[in-house]
Amino acid sequence: MIIEKILGNLHELPASEAGAFAGLHQEKVVLPSAQLVKRIQRVTTDHGKELGIRLPAGSGDLRDGDILHVAETNMIVISVLPTDVLVVAPRSIHEMGVVAHSLGNRHLQAQFFDAGSEYAADVMVCQYDHTVEDYLKHVGVPYERQERVMPVPFRHAEHSH
Repeated sequence: MIIEKILGNLHELPASEAGAFAGLHQEKVVLPSAQLVKRIQRVTTDHGKELGIRLPAGSGDLRDGDILHVAETNMIVISVLPTDVLVVAPRSIHEMGVVAHSLGNRHLQAQFFDAGSEYAADVMVCQYDHTVEDYLKHVGVPYERQERVMPVPFRHAEHSH
């Protein structure tokens, strides 16, 4: 089977549509975050079914909860593996600026969340890197190492000097 479009996302379905999927068995395509950026790939479900994903150019990245296929009693959805991340919680705008500048110099991507997010605080999240952890310890900025399913995959930051 070739998947050529995403049918929706389980986490964003309006209540009026969610009921239609409630009784369906969820077969999962489990992917690490790095695979979410590939619009053409071969995957296998947790039931051993092989699928091809061929999304059109310009399609957004795959996300946790994306619905790939729906049949009578079954649906196939994307399930993203947690990513090893550092959740950095600077205490001031100055700390945030210094840390963000340092991460930028390393070309390390970061995602930012506010107090209204699942983190319940203003935080910066980046993929785990032991040198970043050492840096955060050295400068005394509060952080936690966590396993998180990220809403947006980290991408390699292209750059040139």
